[in-house]
Parts: sequence; C-alpha cells; structure tokens
Amino acid sequence: MMVLLVAPLSGLAHFLDHPFLRSALLAGTFIAVASGLVGAFVVRRGQVFTGDALSHVAFTGALAALAFGIDLRVGLYGACIVFALLMAFLGRKARADDTVIGSVFAWILGLGALFLSIYTSARSGTGGLEGNAGVNVLFGSIFGLTPTQAVVDSVVAAAVSVALVAIARPLLFASIDEPVASARGVPVRLFGYAFFVLLGITAGEATQVVGALLLLGLLAAPGGAAQRITARPFVALWVSAAIAVASVWAGLALSYAAPRVPPSFGILAVATGCYVAAVGVSSLRAARRRRAGRDTGGPAPAPVAAGISILD
Repeated sequence: MMVLLVAPLSGLAHFLDHPFLRSALLAGTFIAVASGLVGAFVVRRGQVFTGDALSHVAFTGALAALAFGIDLRVGLYGACIVFALLMAFLGRKARADDTVIGSVFAWILGLGALFLSIYTSARSGTGGLEGNAGVNVLFGSIFGLTPTQAVVDSVVAAAVSVALVAIARPLLFASIDEPVASARGVPVRLFGYAFFVLLGITAGEATQVVGALLLLGLLAAPGGAAQRITARPFVALWVSAAIAVASVWAGLALSYAAPRVPPSFGILAVATGCYVAAVGVSSLRAARRRRAGRDTGGPAPAPVAAGISILD
C-alpha cells in the first residue's frame, strides 16, 4: 500500500522533464492568471451566465473552424469575441441581461449542431487527431499544446491580464455603482465593451485548458472564492488569480501522478475545492460576528463595504 502511495508522488520529481508538461505549465499559468482576473469581474458584475453562454460559443466557433478547414483557434477567439460584443450591444449599457444571453445561448447551440453535422460528415471514417478534435474542444487538450502554441497562448493571456489591470479601477467603479460612475464621467458603456472583449478572448484561451464544457468553472470558482475570502476588491482580483494558478498547477500535477485523471477534471476539482473551503471560512466568520454581537449586547459588526475606498 505504501508503495502505491509513494510511487506516483516520486514521479512528480520528473514533472518538468517532459516537453509537453512544460508547455502545459507555461500556457496554463498565464491563462490561469487571465481567467482569475477576468473571472473576479465576471462574479462581481453578476455575469456568470455570460461565461456559460460563451462556453457554448467556444464550442460552436471551434467546430465552425474545423468544419471549414481553418485553424481551430481562429474559430475559438473569433466566435467568443464577436458573440461577447453582440451580447454587450444587445444588453443595457453594455451589460448583457438574462434575456439577451438566453437568446444567444439558444441560437449558438443551433449553430453548433449544424457545424457538428458538417464536421462529422466531412470527417466520417477518419481517426487520430481529426477524429478526437471535437472531444478535445469539449474537455480541453492542454497536454496537446506544442511549444509554439504555448508561447502564443501565454503572450495572448499576458496581454489580457495587462489590459484588465490597466482598466481595473474605472471598470470596478462602474461595476459597483454604475449610475454614480456614469455621473462622474466614467464611460461605462465603453468599459463594458472592453471587458466583454477581454472576456471573449479569455473564454477562447480557457477552452484549451479545461474545454468548452468546463471553462465556466475556471472563470467562476476562483472569483467566487476570492469574494468569500476578502471584501477588498483589488485584493480579491489577485486572490482569484492565485487560486486559478494554484488550481492549474495542482490539476496538472494530479493528472501527471495519476494518468487516468484528465487534467481538466483535476483543475476544476481543485478550483471547486477552493470555493467550498472559502464558503466554509466565510460562514465561520459570519458565525463569529453573530456571537460577538450577542456577547456585547449589540448588533454584530458589519464587514467593510467592498469598493468604498476606491471611489474616494
């Protein structure tokens, strides 16, 4: 029994000896940072359903690229950015509402069925990478990234992260109190469009790590956990990014130590575990505040309102 437990762990010492793992770790780290930063805003702006819609957009865009014989990433990024902007345009002040998202959701699923039929008909009887391409899009293929692809994805993710940090302050202002931000001259709609572009690119990137079906978890779980841990919005951004990076690292290590475990499952399992732990921590804090209120005979001390300090 001890040998069975120690053998997989001892193999982790050779983790970086494999080129495909180095590529996965490089791309996964940068994509995780971008996903964590963008995901923190997705949660704060109450647009998690948008991420769910973009997961289906990513699948449809990738299938469209495959069906017409072009680079899969062109379809991924192109479809995610175009439909993210479409949802922002149809929504109120560049904020997609549930009705808009639901309509796009249904339409894009119909397109996905069409492109899936075209792709499978054109590739019937083939195997190998072509036959597995649809499955890779659904569940991710981070171990299949070439060194060149990993570098390109890392550069794109780094650009997204830098852009988001550059607009974080006014975007956070608009996210917390849109009317006041607009009254103070913040171009709320412009920042809304910019955020949706960054969200679309990130969705395309995350699809390569965890797949179209699971990308919402990489966006929502770290951001949700960060908001449970801290009420300070800028701290929450970096906590979310740190949780996303830790989830990718731990998920890749788990998949390497136990080859039967897909990397996408390992990554999302760790991210979900972090969220559950954050919920537990926040519940304990709330219980302590209630007890403190009863002991002093007054109301429990309220947590500092998130975002107040950045508005002054």
